[in-house]
Amino acid sequence: MIYEFIATVTAGFGMAGIAMILRQLAKLMGRKAPKWLIPIFAGFGMLGFQIHQEYHWDKQQLQTIPESVQVIKNVEGSLWYRPWSYIKPQVIRFMASGEAKTIDRAISSTTDDIRLSNLYLFERRISTKVIPQLVNCTHPATTTLTQSTSEAKLTAANFKQLSWHTLAINEPLYQAVCSQ
Repeated sequence: MIYEFIATVTAGFGMAGIAMILRQLAKLMGRKAPKWLIPIFAGFGMLGFQIHQEYHWDKQQLQTIPESVQVIKNVEGSLWYRPWSYIKPQVIRFMASGEAKTIDRAISSTTDDIRLSNLYLFERRISTKVIPQLVNCTHPATTTLTQSTSEAKLTAANFKQLSWHTLAINEPLYQAVCSQ
């Protein structure tokens, strides 16, 4: 975040420099450019950089994660204090699924193909949340692993206590996890 602040200030100084050059060119041509041109250019430079960052943060985030992680859902929205987002809604947060691995059939005590995958919840300027998720690929369903039923503590006894929620075959989570 400190780098983004430095880049924002730098964009402001860069645009202010352009305004100073324009003022000097106007003076050489015998005209007088207004003094308020410099702070206006600086403000537009900083605002423009921040708007650019708001629309590209998700792409920058995707460049830092492994290729095995697939985006399964984008949440776009508009906010009143970002009026430009009414013209083109921006990605507020997105969900990605990590590489899935099949869990031991002795734990599940069924012949179903059950896979474990991490869900990653990304949101701008908020730490990424990781949620371990079990997906039944034979009978489409999903359940979230809590701290008490984490992968390390998963046994046949607590596996039976999990509450499963049905999934549609065309849901992105099911397709991302079960197509691997």
